[in-house]
Amino acid sequence: MKLRQKVIFLALTPLILALCAIAFAVRHQAITLAEQQRATIQQAYLASKEAELKHYVTLASHSIASLYQSGRKDAATQEEAKRILSALSYGDDGYFFIYDLQGKSLMHPRQPELVGQNLWQLRDAEGNLTIQRLMQRAKGGGGFERYNWIKPSSNKSAPKLGYVILMPEWGWMMGTGIYMDDVDQALAKVDAQQSRNIRSTMELIAAIAILGSLLVAACGLVLNLRELRVADAKLKVLAQRVVESQEEERARLSRDLHDGISQWLVSIKLQIEAGIARLAGNAEQKDKAPATFERAAEQLNKVLGEVRRISHNLRPAILDDLGLAAALDHLVHEFNDSSSAQASFTASPAAAGEGLPDMVNTVLFRIAQEALTNCERHAHASGVEVSLHEAGKAVELRIQDNGGGFDFDGIALHPQRGIGLRNMTERMEAIGGSLHITSSPAGTLVLARLGLPSTH
Repeated sequence: MKLRQKVIFLALTPLILALCAIAFAVRHQAITLAEQQRATIQQAYLASKEAELKHYVTLASHSIASLYQSGRKDAATQEEAKRILSALSYGDDGYFFIYDLQGKSLMHPRQPELVGQNLWQLRDAEGNLTIQRLMQRAKGGGGFERYNWIKPSSNKSAPKLGYVILMPEWGWMMGTGIYMDDVDQALAKVDAQQSRNIRSTMELIAAIAILGSLLVAACGLVLNLRELRVADAKLKVLAQRVVESQEEERARLSRDLHDGISQWLVSIKLQIEAGIARLAGNAEQKDKAPATFERAAEQLNKVLGEVRRISHNLRPAILDDLGLAAALDHLVHEFNDSSSAQASFTASPAAAGEGLPDMVNTVLFRIAQEALTNCERHAHASGVEVSLHEAGKAVELRIQDNGGGFDFDGIALHPQRGIGLRNMTERMEAIGGSLHITSSPAGTLVLARLGLPSTH
């Protein structure tokens, strides 16, 4: 997985997890609230139905109160009361019923076929003795009783909530009831509405999650494209710098070869040819020939020295043979030989730099080489201190001069100047180190620092 993909993944994962946690918490709270609301509605609905049943029975009692309280118990009076109660219906499934104390059905407007039958042993679908339980409730002072009964509108057994009272003067049990499936249907509508609300909330959270994820992904994509363009621009600038550095190095080598070695080789060639000509001449010419060859040999030694100098500048062999500290000390001595300024080198401890990777040795050596070159060309310093310090898991290279300093920020931002400074910085960044340059009229300090792995 690429870095940009990891960044987008790390950005999206907490967002998605947070939204999932929020969705879970919201859903849990919504379900809990729905259950509590359903229980509250059910309790209130049942309470209203119970009060309604009680009022119905009270109304029915008042409708026949004049007959019941007249003291008459004859069949005509009771039949008149039955007629009045039979007419008091409410809806298709709302009616009053009358049983005597032995369980015989005396009035049933919706099921007239039951009238005259003794239902004392009648059991519902659950095996409960329906009439006996109603009678027991009526004799206990009246009240509510749950049981199963055939619903007239559907002709199917359904749970029912009944309310019965005892009319002892006539030996009656009178009551009415409502079917609970109507209550269940009303509560089912409430449950369905709550389920739709919860689903809508979850869909809204999911939409927010998708939009948030798309927004983060889009921002990440824009950022990646922007960073890619910046990286491409930096890469082009770096490639240009590399080409410029290569061209500068080639030009320097060309000058060294043309102005030094090439001219000396031409001079040596001419001297050798002159010596050969003298050897073919008279005795006096032959006597001068050895001196000519000696001068050619001296110039040839100079050519060899120049070749070693150029080779050393490209990559000093002492860096591979004796290590960084010895290479830096040799570099300082060469600087003292070729410059009016005087430099010194110290290593702390004396074996500092031993065991460093070749890449690290090369980078630190090049930084010291570039810094001393800048001191000689631009700083006009009279003294330079070079030190290599190794402590714990870090190594530091310090080059400090007492020259006139320079405007570091101005040169660093200039497109045509400061190539050497940028090269030093990029070399250190390539090996995971850092380069700090401070400059003032009192001098310039170049500090290269690199943390070393624990295996060093």
